[in-house]
Amino acid sequence: MTRKGRRLAIIGAAGFTLAIAVGLILFALRDSIVFFYGPTELAEKAPPPGTRLRIGGLVERGSVTYEGSATVVFTVTDLKHDIKVSYTGLLPDLFREGQGVVAEGTVEGPGLFHADTVLAKHDERYMPKEVADTLKQQGRGATKDSRERNSAALHATSQPKGPKG
Repeated sequence: MTRKGRRLAIIGAAGFTLAIAVGLILFALRDSIVFFYGPTELAEKAPPPGTRLRIGGLVERGSVTYEGSATVVFTVTDLKHDIKVSYTGLLPDLFREGQGVVAEGTVEGPGLFHADTVLAKHDERYMPKEVADTLKQQGRGATKDSRERNSAALHATSQPKGPKG
């Protein structure tokens, strides 16, 4: 075998090995990959029931209802489309109507989602870009001035006091 042939064989074997390794990694990760959708994307793509994903948006005002002692049903909206979410468990302390939320779980059908994890977001800086843009267009988003005032107030109250007061 010539030097050129040997070099091509080594490069081919390395490429084949790399392709097999990438394929095995993707196969192993296929169960842990979770896609993120807003209510509008979810309505447009309509994933089949049982699909595991994350949804994010605002908790619609007046939509939170309690069924039994631990099940909560609420609506997540991006102000264009809505999706009804059911969750059994304790909600985060920051969970409120009109606030941002991310729910991870499975699609139960068109417009229905069962969450097994709910994460509350404390202001619009953590919203999906589409939701924040929609809120700004409607004049409902927080302004830069209000965020700065809130940040300054937080820092003023959270400074440790020294022995002199």
